[in-house]
Amino acid sequence: MKNVWTLFTALILTVAIAVYTSSSTLEIVATTTGLLSVWFTARQNIWAWPIGIVNVICFFFTFEEAKLYADMTLQLFFLVLSVYGWIYWLTKREGAQVRPTRRITRRLVLTLAVVLVAATWAWGFVLHTYTDASIPYADALIATLSMIAQFLLSSKVLENWLIWITVDVLSIAMYAYKELYTFAFLYVIFLFIATAGFISWKRELRQSEQRRDARWNNIAQQV
Repeated sequence: MKNVWTLFTALILTVAIAVYTSSSTLEIVATTTGLLSVWFTARQNIWAWPIGIVNVICFFFTFEEAKLYADMTLQLFFLVLSVYGWIYWLTKREGAQVRPTRRITRRLVLTLAVVLVAATWAWGFVLHTYTDASIPYADALIATLSMIAQFLLSSKVLENWLIWITVDVLSIAMYAYKELYTFAFLYVIFLFIATAGFISWKRELRQSEQRRDARWNNIAQQV
């Protein structure tokens, strides 16, 4: 019940700030669905995905108006990854409501690091050269980090939250600079939820690993 009231309070504050800053209806819907989606994700609730898809559509048109083209294009990737995540979370659940959390591998870390550098440079160059993007390389960096974080989230990898925390900090600064104050406030809330999500998922994963180790120890003793 306490968590529900916390969410309700955050929603009320978000809408109040949106109205105070004369945000559009589209921005209000985008921020509220975004908040709901992240909240459900941190709680490993499958409703995160259908609500997230609505959020992606709203953000696409909002970013188009703000000339944040990397973020606008990013929503297309998010749409695909949201459908993928929805399916992935519902497979191999081992009796649970969603698929168990797993840790990132060293090989995947190296691969994603290369992708981050290459995609940020290429995306930023295109935005700077061929569009009127406001802050092309910063926009590209945040967009690439977000894409990586969303891929890890859809794949139920614990470390997705660490990347989201980085994205949230950078996004707060970018949206404040672009005078999208409702979005900036929303990402402050996202920052707290991402931190709580990381703690919660890590605790759940540690408990799962302890149960698995205990089962293997029992099998070894019986043999």
